[in-house]
Amino acid sequence: MHILTLTVGPIATCCYIVSREGREDCIVIDPGAEAGRIRKAAGGKAISAILLTHGHFDHIAAIRELMAPDTRLFIGEADAPMLQDPNLNASLSLMRVPVTAPAATDRLHDGDRLNLAGLEIEVIHTPGHTPGGVCYRIEDELFTGDTMFAHGWGRTDLPGGDQHALFASLRRLMPLARELTIHPGHDD
Repeated sequence: MHILTLTVGPIATCCYIVSREGREDCIVIDPGAEAGRIRKAAGGKAISAILLTHGHFDHIAAIRELMAPDTRLFIGEADAPMLQDPNLNASLSLMRVPVTAPAATDRLHDGDRLNLAGLEIEVIHTPGHTPGGVCYRIEDELFTGDTMFAHGWGRTDLPGGDQHALFASLRRLMPLARELTIHPGHDD
């Protein structure tokens, strides 16, 4: 498995391009901005799926430019409305510019298992930063979005944030964090 990390956008969001050797496709996790740079970094591989850890603007802004007719877009069920609502995705309140994205093709739930671009992916629902936040386990790698950082966790003061739910999610992730490599939504 090959993982390429790009830091994109005004809030330095970590975007991940994940692929298998020998395949002509890849997945992109949290394309927050700079679609041209993401596409170039994919190196000619088709983007078969975009996976979102949550629906905040800084994780979704490049989706529209990256989507092809056959690209699937995945998001946690409870965060799906954030894609089209600049108030929910915090783009209006934090950036004063509305950000929207296409509707998700697939809505995720805890325990879902996906096979995309030759990658086996487990979905872990981790509410708190947002109601529908999810983490993705791919082999020995854990993509945590803004649920868990190397030295902290995401904020809960934006629409849908819930500190108690976030701490419960962190307790659930702690055993995995000890054995897997963490890929957060932002470096801290």
